[in-house]
Order: sequence, then structure tokens, then C-alpha cells
Amino acid sequence: MSDQLIPALGDKTPLMVADTSCIDSLARKSEIGLVHTIPKGMKPGSDTANLSVLGYDPAIYYTGRSPLEALSIGVDMKGTDIAIRCNLVTLSEGGSYEDKTIIDHSSSEISTEDAAILMEAIREGLEDEHYKYYLGTSYRHLTIWEDGEVTSLKEPHDILGNVIGDYLPKDEALKRMMIKSFDILNEHPINIKRQEKGLNKANSIWFWGAGTKPALSSFEAKNNKKGAMISAVDLLKGIAVGAGMKVIKVPGANGTLHTNYEGKAEAALEVLLKQDYDFVYIHVEAPDEMGHQGSIENKIKAIHYLDQRVIKPVVEGMEASGEDYRMLIMPDHPTPIHLRTHTDDPVPYLLYDSRVNKKNNYLYNEIDAMYSGNVILKGYTIIDSLFDRKE
Repeated sequence: MSDQLIPALGDKTPLMVADTSCIDSLARKSEIGLVHTIPKGMKPGSDTANLSVLGYDPAIYYTGRSPLEALSIGVDMKGTDIAIRCNLVTLSEGGSYEDKTIIDHSSSEISTEDAAILMEAIREGLEDEHYKYYLGTSYRHLTIWEDGEVTSLKEPHDILGNVIGDYLPKDEALKRMMIKSFDILNEHPINIKRQEKGLNKANSIWFWGAGTKPALSSFEAKNNKKGAMISAVDLLKGIAVGAGMKVIKVPGANGTLHTNYEGKAEAALEVLLKQDYDFVYIHVEAPDEMGHQGSIENKIKAIHYLDQRVIKPVVEGMEASGEDYRMLIMPDHPTPIHLRTHTDDPVPYLLYDSRVNKKNNYLYNEIDAMYSGNVILKGYTIIDSLFDRKE
């Protein structure tokens, strides 16, 4: 949800403009600051950033995004396998494949139900002994390349609006499968129906994020805390699986603006207060998705929903329980509206302790966080602050 100053908002960020009355009330009693979640020299992605927030130094633990998603999907990778993210994207329809333009990295946030049908068509048309296709969530799916190699592949959300020819894989087999996928998908009945509804066709696969089998250490052994993960995104669930955390599935949680916010809050309170867990990580994808879509209005709305439909009920539930607690509120990385992709800028954090009243004058946003003077340079150490321990 972190962003940059937007002229259309009077040189404010979406976080500064959004109605965040619950977060504002916490901010006055909390530590506010900036944290660098992306290690120097690494790409700003949800993979590296969320590893940092969970206390795993990406420079040590990161082996690629897709292998983490493979853990979530339940794919048992061999040491020689390469996992590759397989997005369902929207390409323009005229001209040769190389001359097409990428219009939408999420195919109008395609439902998993529609995606399942399209991915089955891909499986029937492209799968062989070397390449296996697995269904994920919404537009996010997985390909396993047996005895493959980690190859450079371009993220689709980084090239929205561009002609794709210069960004296609150098590996000829991967490139051929992408070209063939357009022939399989563009006139598929599901896509014709989607087009009639005014939705973008999911008319091509797009490979990116190749990596090798991950090896995360146990979250509980590392922190002496029982942890749980609540997210609709396979990447986050995969990190949790790799770390031995409990993965909680919330009905209706889909990674979009219209996810089940209340269900996530209820699930968090359930595991914290009734199932003897020490820590729960609630991940909400909507602000990031709205940043990729370049929608100022919906990004503001997503932040408001996070405040009122997730954070507020969790705070009220914890207060009603009478238990002491600490809460960390932060994005994993910025997704500025005008760029429609990630940056490695530091993000604002809010650290609240129910036992302490800080009585500061800062609100929770990018500018106040900067003025606070609090800066955490190593993002993977912020969890030490949450757990109230010295590095």
C-alpha cells in the first residue's frame, strides 16, 4: 500500500488520503518508522519482501519466487526441477505474437474457476514429460520444468502497455509454448464469454520467476513462536509451508479488492485466542493489485477496507479478550500508482504494544514515517522488534 506523492491527490499518497481511523488511533500510541525490506542489489518483489518481514534474510533464503508457490500448491519438487510462474495474461489480438502488446497481467483478476478450465486446456495442449502445469489461484499458476535451468524471464506487471517481442524468453521451448498458448486460449469459449461481459480475455500464458527448490528453516524453531499465515496468494502460503507455519484457508479470500476481509480478521482471532498460536500474519493483496492496475480510487478503497474490515475487528477482538498483544502494520514493498510496479523504497511501519502508550504526534504514512527518524535498515530484523527482543 506504500506509494509516492500523487499530484492528483494534492501531492499526497493513497495512504495519506484514505480513511484509516483505526490505524490513526493506533499510530498516536505506536512506534512509527521506515524499514528497508529489499536487500541492496535484489529485485523488489513480494517474494524477497515477505521473506524479510517474516524474518528470513532473502540473501540467504531466496531461491526464486515460483518454488515458494510450488510449496503452497503441494508440488513436491525434485532437486533438479525448476519452478516457473505461469500467469494468465491479456495480450492484444492483432499481428504476430511478437508484435502483440501486454494489456493486463491479471486478465481482469480472473476467477480461479474460469482459470481452472483454461489451465486444463493448456495442460492438454502443452504438457509433456518435461513440462507440467499446475493450477494456482486467479491468474497465478505454475509450471515445473524437469531437469531445467534457471533462466532470465521478465515479470509481466513490469511491461504493461509494451510490445512483448523484446521480453519473450530466450529459451525456445518456453517461447514456443507461450505462442501456442495464444492459439489455445484466445477463442476458448470461456474467453468469448468473458469478452461479452466486458472482461479481458485470458488469452496467453506468461512465464516468469524461475527458481530452484527452496529450503527455509522452521519459523517456530527460529523464533520460539507458533505461527500461522492467512493469505489468498500462493506465494505467501508457500513461504508459510516452507517455514512450517499453519496455513489458514478463508472462504472467499481471493487476492482481489473484493476479498473476504472480515473472514481474515475472524480467522486471525480464532487462532490467536482459541488455538494457542503466538503469531498470525494477515496478508491482504488488494492494495498491491490496485497499484498494478494504476487505480488511485481503488487503492484508496483497498486501504480503507484493510483499516475497517481487518485491523479494526482484530484490535477490537484482542481488546475484548483482555490479553496483552503487539501488532505490526506495514506493506511488504511499495507499488506506486504511476509506475504500476514495485520499487525498493523503504516502507512505513507501525508497531503497537497494548502495554505501552507512546503518545507521539505522527500518523501512519510515508511522510510521517520519514520524519520520525526511525529507520530499520535490515528488513529481516523487524520481526525482532515485533517480538520485543534485541537483534
